[in-house]
Amino acid sequence: MCGIVGYTGSQEAAPILLEGLKKLEYRGYDSAGIAVFDNNKIKVVKCQGKLENLVGRMADEGKPEGTCGIGHTRWATHGGVLKKNAHPHRCGKVTFVHNGIVENYRQLIEDYELQEQLVSETDTEVVAALLNHYYEGDAKKAIQQ
Repeated sequence: MCGIVGYTGSQEAAPILLEGLKKLEYRGYDSAGIAVFDNNKIKVVKCQGKLENLVGRMADEGKPEGTCGIGHTRWATHGGVLKKNAHPHRCGKVTFVHNGIVENYRQLIEDYELQEQLVSETDTEVVAALLNHYYEGDAKKAIQQ
């Protein structure tokens, strides 16, 4: 079962996100990731497998530093258990996590010609691509569209 943890405040986000995701481990998952707003950009770190793999990846790639972020544990519904399918997904200026199933994701890919933007096999990345399609600086407007 998927889980989402978010944090914004004055402390470093990555350790808080990891602690929150650890508290959700009992739900079961197959991959994990975090996205942190770091020096005016969003750094995404994700992995296949358990949170300890995510901690190891951050040791290799560098821990995101910032005080705002989101974390996700995924239980595969669309796409295999692969790093590329782990959340968060980034498409252009949009970084996105989601729990649930987007039943019409294939139709959205076709209708909005999103295939060239996608790197995963997930319905969630389709939503990120669609939001990016509409995003012109106003997140609320992009969501409404």
